Amino acid sequence: MKNINVRSAVLIVVAVMITMLVSVSGPGGASPGKNRVLLPDLEELLPAGERLDEHFMLSVLIGQDVVDMSMERFLLGVTAAEMPASFELEALKAQAVTARTGVEHNLRVAPKPRHPDVNVCADHTCCMAYRSDEQLRERWGADYVENMTKIISAVTDTDGRILLSDGKPILAVFHSSSAGKTESSGNVWLQDLPYLQSVTSPETAEQVSDYVSTLSISHETFIEKFRAEYPEADFDTSVDSWIADITYTSSGRVDELTLGGVRVKCTKLRTLFGLRSTALTIRLTAGDVIFTTTGYGHGVGMSQYGANAMAISGKTYKEILSAYYTGCSID
Repeated sequence: MKNINVRSAVLIVVAVMITMLVSVSGPGGASPGKNRVLLPDLEELLPAGERLDEHFMLSVLIGQDVVDMSMERFLLGVTAAEMPASFELEALKAQAVTARTGVEHNLRVAPKPRHPDVNVCADHTCCMAYRSDEQLRERWGADYVENMTKIISAVTDTDGRILLSDGKPILAVFHSSSAGKTESSGNVWLQDLPYLQSVTSPETAEQVSDYVSTLSISHETFIEKFRAEYPEADFDTSVDSWIADITYTSSGRVDELTLGGVRVKCTKLRTLFGLRSTALTIRLTAGDVIFTTTGYGHGVGMSQYGANAMAISGKTYKEILSAYYTGCSID
């Protein structure tokens, strides 16, 4: 009987030690000495009640895998991937609505030719960025509960809401930051859509990291890259004559310019040299071509930093969306 009691006592001690070890090291065995709280499952953070997004199932291409998930789960991962969780809640709500509208646009207006057999993909160059719950836990660490609770509010508080024009989901594009005004879609892409016209955007250099940035490229590198795309360009003249006839869009961005005798769209130049935006100036020195850009992105649709600035000033997500997407309704 004494041996049984000893054995039981040993098992209890071992169980206590394992519990203490897990509570100290956390999942994955972090360094000892760092107290960590086991994070709740995502389901524990979601509010009770029926929601449209929760029952709207999607097929999502993630890498090479097709994953079936609800609209709600997808939007949580997209909103968190596309906009910092530190942004104001109303800005995050606006982001959630643009993402939901983007999915609906794929489904009802213009399916993506790159993946005709699935609804949407997790590639930001095609559809939109997406991070799984596991990736967000790793990224946010101890801030996971606070950040995810905020993202959940952004998605569930706008449950089912999308942007419509003429009764159809719009092309709800967005970008990081603008240079005082957004750009009209016709100046960037072929289609000039009535709801994607140039509007004022309120973000400032104090609110946006690297709002104004500079890129210097040596003459040799500049000529090599440019001639690879435009072999007829002539840079054998004086440096002062390399650039001519710059024109601008109504938003103040560079529209077209002549480089080495070749007429070029600035959108093409931006892609060629990896420029942050087409709101730029170009300066030539004895050895370098210096680009100074303001803002980041193509400039069309909602500015994310502009949305956050508006939210800080007290605007609701509906007011933010109405400001950026001209004449659209939110249904």
